[in-house]
Amino acid sequence: MPALANVFSRVCFGLAAAFAVLATQPAQAQSADTSFFLTGTAIGNGGNLGGLAGADNYCQTLAQSAGASAKTWRAYLSTQAADGKPAVNARDRIGKGPWQNSKGVVVAKDVAELHSANNLTKQTALSEKGDVINGRGDTPNRHDVLTGSQPDGTAFAAGDDRTCKNWASSTQGSAMVGHSDRIGLRDDDASKSWNSSHPSRGPDGGCSQADLKSTGGDALFYCFAAN
Repeated sequence: MPALANVFSRVCFGLAAAFAVLATQPAQAQSADTSFFLTGTAIGNGGNLGGLAGADNYCQTLAQSAGASAKTWRAYLSTQAADGKPAVNARDRIGKGPWQNSKGVVVAKDVAELHSANNLTKQTALSEKGDVINGRGDTPNRHDVLTGSQPDGTAFAAGDDRTCKNWASSTQGSAMVGHSDRIGLRDDDASKSWNSSHPSRGPDGGCSQADLKSTGGDALFYCFAAN
């Protein structure tokens, strides 16, 4: 019996080791092919992302943590013309596609499909770790995603702020957000839009972390591999 117990113990140990290897290896291989994700955690400073450069760097940092750092990552964010600088369109920053999430599901084959008939849903707009982001009906709701963009992925005209002062304000201003789960308060195109649902608002001015959370968000944004 002692001998049998020893054999059983060695088998259990071997199986545990094998499962540990299987649990880690596929995730790394899977992540290496990821070319799209929704940030799973916020920078934490509301709409102040450090501008486009800061947002891009955050995408790159999260991609590195998930094993997909070999690509050049860009945040899906537009900016408005200001201080003599032209507007920047989110659609022009993200490469040509196709893009797939951490599970290998293609969310769009190119820029045109991304802005017309994409495959973005709550189940496909996954974080860099492959997690589903809370949507409407979950606690807390985190489906408001910063984009600063119109439905076609272009920037808003100068005037009314839709980019938290080009992603440099955590107090005054407003940010256009989309719904990552494609669900809103009404059954209309805006409520179902992944990138252009409604402007942010709140008592702190519209761009604080608390304001963005209060309307169902967390200052999250989309990241795309541009190469």
